[in-house]
Amino acid sequence: MSRPRKRSLTLRGHRTSVSLEDEFWTAFREIAAKDGRAINDLAAEIDAARSPHCGLASAIRLFVLSRLRN
Repeated sequence: MSRPRKRSLTLRGHRTSVSLEDEFWTAFREIAAKDGRAINDLAAEIDAARSPHCGLASAIRLFVLSRLRN
């Protein structure tokens, strides 16, 4: 597995970054494409639903894991 790299996202008009491994980033992009959604929109949805104690990168990893398990 690769080392985490910073990735830029725009969530509801605000720029932010997350550190994700290439494998998680690729899977996240593939899920968004399969769902016909923009990656920023999907990330914003995950951001809005996550616990305040869970970072965005962790929430994205958990989302990807959940989708791949189903």
